[in-house]
Amino acid sequence: MRLNRLLAVAVLLPVLAACASTASEQSASNAPASSSSTSTPAADKPKVVAAFYPLQYAAQSVGGDLVNVANLTQPGVEPHDLELSAQQVAEIAEADLVLYIKGFQPAVDEAIEQQAAGRAIDVSAGLALLAAHEDEAGHADEDGHEHGMQDPHVWLNPINMALIGTAIKDRLSDIDSANAAAYMSNSEALRTSMTTLDQKFSSGLGSCTITTMVVSHEAFAYLAEAYGFTQVGISGLSPEAEPSPARIKDVANIVTQDGVTTVYYETLVDPKVAQTLADETGATTAVLDPLEGLQPDSDGDYISVMESNLATLKAGQACS
Repeated sequence: MRLNRLLAVAVLLPVLAACASTASEQSASNAPASSSSTSTPAADKPKVVAAFYPLQYAAQSVGGDLVNVANLTQPGVEPHDLELSAQQVAEIAEADLVLYIKGFQPAVDEAIEQQAAGRAIDVSAGLALLAAHEDEAGHADEDGHEHGMQDPHVWLNPINMALIGTAIKDRLSDIDSANAAAYMSNSEALRTSMTTLDQKFSSGLGSCTITTMVVSHEAFAYLAEAYGFTQVGISGLSPEAEPSPARIKDVANIVTQDGVTTVYYETLVDPKVAQTLADETGATTAVLDPLEGLQPDSDGDYISVMESNLATLKAGQACS
């Protein structure tokens, strides 16, 4: 099967060369340092396709220079809205491993179902998932939940990122058993860095005066649950959903009642609704990055962006 895939890649190479080259360059620019046990020719390295940035980061952390990693969601693109090109579908079809979160990007789900059955990992499987408390329009149903929907934003808890790294390590070790020891070492290094990051958040956010966290859309439930906050989203799971006037009024009342001083907006989403709410309530605004993707000119990575989020939360939630 491995040989057949390599032959297929050779046939498709003239079509895919430009796309693959761009993805490889973007992957390399944000790759964390990691160890490897051998020098493997590029053509023989397992090909990993990540649906969006945090999964790219995890794959590069575990795979190091032993794997080729491509990201389907380019910098600056909002991943919820991703539409795949024919070249990207071909990348999925020829990948040894595809990393995604089921339900987060419908176009990726469809391509995996058609092209990569058995070669993909839903990295949220096995994690303790939180229910989505609001629907895509930002309104709770009668019992406060959209039935059957779970929040996909698992990567905003560093401990979940460590577990995602373990899942990637297990699959890469099956695909490329000769380098299993290197994948194990890299996975443990990722776990250590995520544990350290978790400890920084726990320490920095351990004594905050304001525990209500008002955000532009409901992307931060895992972070809020891990560090003692209650998330209140102006919009629901989709950042593009327009909240109703009634929803904005409800959130404005919460801001006033709970003494909220900061309304958070995001890097890849228009901040006008968050700014309007802040203006109406006397709050300020600040950027809280959901890490769904990096800005095109960013030189940061998962850890540096999360550390920036920590500093923003310490100020916005009045933490001592």
